[in-house]
Amino acid sequence: QVQPVESGGGLVQPGGSLSLSCAPSGRLSSISTMGWHRQAPGKEREFVARITPSGRTEYGDAVKGRFTISRDSATDTVFLQMNNLKPEDTAVYYCNIRPIQMAVGYWGQGTQVTVPS
Repeated sequence: QVQPVESGGGLVQPGGSLSLSCAPSGRLSSISTMGWHRQAPGKEREFVARITPSGRTEYGDAVKGRFTISRDSATDTVFLQMNNLKPEDTAVYYCNIRPIQMAVGYWGQGTQVTVPS
């Protein structure tokens, strides 16, 4: 049983930076892909970034060049460094952790990121 827990959300001015982190509430017993999605009010949930066990990273088009995903394998923690934030980045950011043997991963409760216009 894996329960991702996000932290680091908040309010930041346009052009500013913010860092998010996510770790399972228990120890991870399997190699996992870890990543982030976000959902703004009235919009569909959107892929943000993921990192595979081999370290391969992928980013959604809206955040390429501005966000960086990384992980600390020793603590099973995934990070999202967000730079040059824009009002359209305002959303609830959800962490997901997917063991490689599973088709569907585990979702956290989300953390709010607000960038005023």
